[in-house]
Amino acid sequence: MKFLFVHQNFPGQYLHIVRDLLAEGGHEIVFMTEPNRNHMAGVRKVTYARPPATHAAVHPSAREFDVAMRRAEAGYAGAKQIKALGFVPDIIIGHHGWGELLNLVDVFPGVPILGYFEFYYRLDGTDVNFDPEFIMPEAQFGAVRAKNGVNHLAIALEQYGQTPTAWQWQTYPAWARDRITVLREGVDLDICKPDPALRKQKLSIGPLTVGPKQRLITYVARNLEPYRGFHTMMRALPAILQARKDVVVSVVGGDEVSYGAAPISGTWRSELLAEVGDRLDLSRVHFMGRVTYEDHVKLLQRSDSHIYFSYPFVASWSLREALAVGAPVIGSDTATVTEFVHDGATGLVTPSLDHAALADTTLRMLEDRALAAKLSAGARDYATENLDMKRYLRAFRAEIERIVGKKMVAEIHPPRRTAKDAAKTKTAKAPKPKAVQPPPPPARKRRVVAA
Repeated sequence: MKFLFVHQNFPGQYLHIVRDLLAEGGHEIVFMTEPNRNHMAGVRKVTYARPPATHAAVHPSAREFDVAMRRAEAGYAGAKQIKALGFVPDIIIGHHGWGELLNLVDVFPGVPILGYFEFYYRLDGTDVNFDPEFIMPEAQFGAVRAKNGVNHLAIALEQYGQTPTAWQWQTYPAWARDRITVLREGVDLDICKPDPALRKQKLSIGPLTVGPKQRLITYVARNLEPYRGFHTMMRALPAILQARKDVVVSVVGGDEVSYGAAPISGTWRSELLAEVGDRLDLSRVHFMGRVTYEDHVKLLQRSDSHIYFSYPFVASWSLREALAVGAPVIGSDTATVTEFVHDGATGLVTPSLDHAALADTTLRMLEDRALAAKLSAGARDYATENLDMKRYLRAFRAEIERIVGKKMVAEIHPPRRTAKDAAKTKTAKAPKPKAVQPPPPPARKRRVVAA
């Protein structure tokens, strides 16, 4: 089968499905993207010119849309070149958030598009004004609605869509949901798995060292910011560290801003340290910055209590990975998190903005080892049933076959590549989330495909 993948930061969300296709062999894969240094053997990477910054004269609420239209134009030009070289795909698969897909129906009429719909921006029930500490003025509400411009154009293409969670699916208006299938993303359960031996030995990563008799609290985010509950976690630490002298804390994440507004000055880390730093034993709180994936997994495997908080927004991969390794998870009571963390079964749930409750819940997890063991086992069982990468890939392939209307059979049969061969890939960090895309003709109820 011939595939055209499209994502402004190759390979984006498509790393695993592309690896799977390469391992099978016999497929033609072209990937259109902005220029970057990533590469995958066996993939023909085609780049389009990165669009220039929007003009200052463009209304602030329309600047994101303006850049998306420029990227749609660049994507159109790139696709024309691909077609001129004689390549016509059986299916186009890409992320709608940045606009590249919008004009490809003109280049490849009749070729189905499976687009990734990540998030529909709303003024109620999601991230906007969820946290009373950071209120958005009413005058800015129009800018939030404007962020759905690409979403609406993508849906109007009347193509096919997918999204990774039921909660993300329900952020879309009822009239759009029939076009979007839930394909639950998975993790590699052979890599993300429990390792009880780590608790029986000293673990040293960067500035952190934790021994067998100590308790490790872990926190992970792309960047340390309120959207991921960093402020709640930091405010909970003084009580936790005061109550237990055996606690060591690992805080993984950068000091940039992925979501929401930047602080008035400095970073969110400096802001929170200025607020609570004099009540912390900083010899036991380790800001790890960004770590290797191998160290990230080890920290989760060793964790005695993993804190994952989020505003009502897109869930992080680290939550899925924490469940897969059987970390005892404490999650916020937002639907983003509770779709994965079921209180008393796969973790404990506590109020998102209540740092005192988080401190109490964390201490309970650290003190009740039988409860922690039960939740650890429940998390792994949940991951095995719902987050298996192999099952996700099977579901993804089945959706492709349904859309294209034929079996995904390799047209040529070269020597079969192994998964190990396909895994020899250089990749950059995944881009931060954006808004997503469309679906099929016959109206239908939501299709949830178990991963």
